[in-house]
Amino acid sequence: MSELNLSFHATFALKKEDVLRIIKAAEEEKGLDDSRDNLVIRTGMGAPKVGALKTWATRSGLVDDIKLTPQGAIARKHDPYLQSPITDWLMHFYLSFSDKGLATPPPEAADWGGWTWFVYSFLPSHQNFSRNTLDNAANQIYETDKKKAKSISDDLLKVLKAYTDKKDALSQINFLKSSTKDQYIAGEATLPPDELIAYFLAMICKRDFKDLSQINSDRILHHPYGLGSLLGISPDKVQDLLDRLSGKGIIEQYKTVPPFQIIPRWNEPLDLLEKAYVNN
Repeated sequence: MSELNLSFHATFALKKEDVLRIIKAAEEEKGLDDSRDNLVIRTGMGAPKVGALKTWATRSGLVDDIKLTPQGAIARKHDPYLQSPITDWLMHFYLSFSDKGLATPPPEAADWGGWTWFVYSFLPSHQNFSRNTLDNAANQIYETDKKKAKSISDDLLKVLKAYTDKKDALSQINFLKSSTKDQYIAGEATLPPDELIAYFLAMICKRDFKDLSQINSDRILHHPYGLGSLLGISPDKVQDLLDRLSGKGIIEQYKTVPPFQIIPRWNEPLDLLEKAYVNN
């Protein structure tokens, strides 16, 4: 049976001000290659919290085991206090892949744990749902004894709060909204800038299409781990985004004779991420 793989939070919710403390430590000479006791002193957080927030920062794609990732360095450069929706979308992108980063995705989203399952399997068919519906669906896949069911519900609540907590998480992208207590709405996100969408597309292509010079459009439009589920939009809206990227010269589209093709025209994906911050 698949593992939920969400207990890393150790009851500590995602708070960007705490992630920022981890980032600042990662920027120092020793980076995060230090004992937990020393990281406690350097970050001003307690021992359980520093471990959990280091994992939050890692899963968010901003740091690796020791230092900032390349994308984390760009985010820190242009958004030093992690306040931009661009950074929130960037963190969402990497969080959606659990702790696996840009490894080849599994046949079933649940195999990578609860966050990947939530984004790529549950939400596409549940744009309006209750917390009870989510818990019941998860219990069909993960451990189902009474004690585990309570743990699953608590862990999934951390995912929900990461998107809906108005204080210091990812709520400004509107990937998920809480309409009333324990009721949620998806599919109404405030979409990121085209350059950031292009960065996501470039990383997906690098991961799943091995930098092919030409990709069947349907493989992009209906990719189970692609832009549609990531952004919470339909294939038709993904096509609209591709048309915009084509208009900006980021990709080319061949639509003369099916199967239609997409031709990537970017050089370095990180350049697209940089442009997302600079141009918006």
